[in-house]
Amino acid sequence: MSQPLPGDAPLIHDLIGIGFGPSNVAMAIALTEHNARVGRQEAVTAHFFEQQPGFGWHRGMLIDDATMQVSFMKDLVTLRNPTSEYSFLQFLQSKGRLVDFVNHKNLFPLRVEFHEYFEWAAAKVDDMVSYGHRVVAVEPVVRDGVVEYLDVTARCGDETVVHRARNLVIGTGLRPVMPEGVERTDRVWHNSDLLTKVDALEGAEPTRFVVVGAGQSAAENVAYLHRRFPDAEVCAVFSRYGYSPADDSSFANRIFDPQAVDDYFSAPEDVKHRLMDYHGNTNYSVVDIDLIDDLYRQAYREKVLGAERLRFLNVSRLTGVKETAEGVQATIKSLVTGEESLLDADVVVCATGYLQADGLGLLGEVAERCHRDEQGRVDVGRDYRVATDPELRCGIYLQGGTEHTHGITSSLLSNTAIRVGEILDSIVGGAPAVSGGLRQVAGDARQPAA
Repeated sequence: MSQPLPGDAPLIHDLIGIGFGPSNVAMAIALTEHNARVGRQEAVTAHFFEQQPGFGWHRGMLIDDATMQVSFMKDLVTLRNPTSEYSFLQFLQSKGRLVDFVNHKNLFPLRVEFHEYFEWAAAKVDDMVSYGHRVVAVEPVVRDGVVEYLDVTARCGDETVVHRARNLVIGTGLRPVMPEGVERTDRVWHNSDLLTKVDALEGAEPTRFVVVGAGQSAAENVAYLHRRFPDAEVCAVFSRYGYSPADDSSFANRIFDPQAVDDYFSAPEDVKHRLMDYHGNTNYSVVDIDLIDDLYRQAYREKVLGAERLRFLNVSRLTGVKETAEGVQATIKSLVTGEESLLDADVVVCATGYLQADGLGLLGEVAERCHRDEQGRVDVGRDYRVATDPELRCGIYLQGGTEHTHGITSSLLSNTAIRVGEILDSIVGGAPAVSGGLRQVAGDARQPAA
């Protein structure tokens, strides 16, 4: 339970979460289920801060026909607790769509629908979150030379609040990456802004879009803009000959298994690098084969009809963008000849990926007590807890930014349900997850490892 301290000191929470995206929503659900099992005396108290005014997950990318790239069973809870009332199937039942979804015979829901599920789940635990609050400081509370607690300051408008924690769970998500030397403007977008900006073009009759990138989001953006603006040309720019298909075969998908996290964590550094090289094509800069086929079919059809609106500038790279009176001018460089050409466009969309936010960036002087390896990467234990000086008694856990230690699922949905259970185990002092076989997740019945 939260405990009051003398004077004006804030309540002490067992856990404070920074960010309330899918990972920390899953964390809040795991806590809720745990507390329901153990009762009030052993309950884990928690509070989360989220800077957005409400729950939102990549809203600018919720294209109406885009589907998830992971099975619906890799939701916020099912691999940890298949009987959970917070599962995607429970969501469908509550919306009266369960039978319709089953008849659809598809493991991959629309992205819009999965976002609706996330909103539904987040609303069930919204008593634990303060929306519209941006964390601005984390400060140590030192007693007798030991950091016993962490004070978390969050700001909402002109108001600030301070909460005290025994543990932090940091889930601050990903940050958009733009090509070197290219800045976001009203005419130069990152694909994460697509749907929030595209409506402003209605009635403007755009004639050309340039979409940069070779991954799933880039291909989806190309297809969407081509469909939505039937009189506009859409130019796809990438350094390959074409889009590469994602490897979603059954054996390759084992890289996303909970067991694979154990294997990756304990593997030598050279083996870690090889595993990422072998299986990076399950997730990075790859596209669903059906979408690749659709785009090629459309491009060929246009070539036959002599009305080409879909163009692929392959083995090329965007090297610069300049604003003009009419729009933007993109400089495209051929990687074969080195020749540069200018392409006038109404909008340039950069589907150039994301980087994990610095998990320790908010910690101020507390970060100085956190350990890093010889390459400057955060030193993280198997339970996702950051290694720290012994004087720092508080646990600091990362949801994301652990790819170097835990593998490809570090920032993906695939292992979220299991990960939050392992973090909760660590916080309550339970036994670490067993490699393979059966695992005990805090408060849940024993179940086979997924």
